Amino acid sequence: MADMSEPQLVAGIEALLGEGPVWDPRDGSLWWVDIKAPRIWRWRDGRSESFLPPCPVSALAPAAGGGFVGAGALGFLRLDPAAGRYRTIGSPEAERPAMRFNDGKLDRAGRFWAGTMDDAEQEAAGALYRLDPDQRWQRMDGPYLVPNGPAFAPDGTVMYHSDSARGLLFAFDVAADGTLAGKRVLAAFASGQGAPDGMTVDAEGRLWIAFWDGGCVRRLAPDGRIELEVALPIARPTSCAFGGADLDRLFVTSARIGLTDAALAMQPLAGALFMIETTVRGLPDRPFGEGG
Repeated sequence: MADMSEPQLVAGIEALLGEGPVWDPRDGSLWWVDIKAPRIWRWRDGRSESFLPPCPVSALAPAAGGGFVGAGALGFLRLDPAAGRYRTIGSPEAERPAMRFNDGKLDRAGRFWAGTMDDAEQEAAGALYRLDPDQRWQRMDGPYLVPNGPAFAPDGTVMYHSDSARGLLFAFDVAADGTLAGKRVLAAFASGQGAPDGMTVDAEGRLWIAFWDGGCVRRLAPDGRIELEVALPIARPTSCAFGGADLDRLFVTSARIGLTDAALAMQPLAGALFMIETTVRGLPDRPFGEGG
């Protein structure tokens, strides 16, 4: 069983919709986004700074050759926030202006996966896409109302993905070429448990999920059983990622969007970035495009 420290405040920002934490070992920094501000944040050496993107960015991940691959309101992106460089790779749903990308992650082969959603969260019209290193994309699954994740087993053969609005966590079998099969509901969560949001996998193959309106992160076994719960001082954690030199720190983003003044008075740290020290470790990412 993993041992965990109490959550520690890392950056006391007031993100509207903090999301997408990712550790960048190239400079020992933690990156994340505020989708609704919009802002891109970097925490390094105990300091945080932000960058203003030309469009909302919902997810980013390290890319070979420097900078990041990402997703946002305009589609798939290549970006280097610190240098002020942004380039749209392509827009799978350009003809649907009400849609935007949400969460996104790299798989073990360095492919980038991200889901789209109706920004008003009214219509289950979203889809899961895979962006390959040759910058071609494919629609892989759908529909979704609010897609989050994905996350991948240590050997890359299983993908986890959630539809937060429906309280469902799915698992898929992943072939070497990135095709999916065997979609199944791994777990379903009642409204009182919170909604399964962003996620990551540790080196032991356990899944860590932030629970929106659940006020916690939970560690799940590969069969979907809850093994551990860590309470947070905010109601709306949004995602989590392992970082630090030894990948033994779990960083957790959060949101304040949609909370009443009374709720915010009870949780003044809503929107902040937190860190939990652990006795388990995460897994390093293979940068997008490396070897591709």
